[in-house]
Amino acid sequence: MHQRLWLAVPFLFSAAVFGLMGSAGLITASWTTVPLSPVVSGAGVAVAAAVSGGVRWRRPWQRTWLRWPYLAAVLVFGVLVGAVEVPALATAVVGLPVLLGLVFQCLMQSEEGRSASDCR
Repeated sequence: MHQRLWLAVPFLFSAAVFGLMGSAGLITASWTTVPLSPVVSGAGVAVAAAVSGGVRWRRPWQRTWLRWPYLAAVLVFGVLVGAVEVPALATAVVGLPVLLGLVFQCLMQSEEGRSASDCR
């Protein structure tokens, strides 16, 4: 994984989850705003930490000195904006395309892995 993509992983994951939450709120008409939850931000940071082993770091020092402070900063940012309410329509409009993009990427990665294993 490229370093730039990895930097976006916590935000992409959070946007996808908030998009699902906003869509559920709109479909059920149970709420009109979605709170930016620190739990979702923490889950995004956890996903980024889990995939950080596969990042192509430009320099060896970045594995430690860029990875962990960046994840800590994103987590602190998620806690700070934890009480902000965002309209459900906005989260759905932004989050659902992000979710579709992530699913597409996962399908493409699994297809590449499958075609590479057929070469043996």
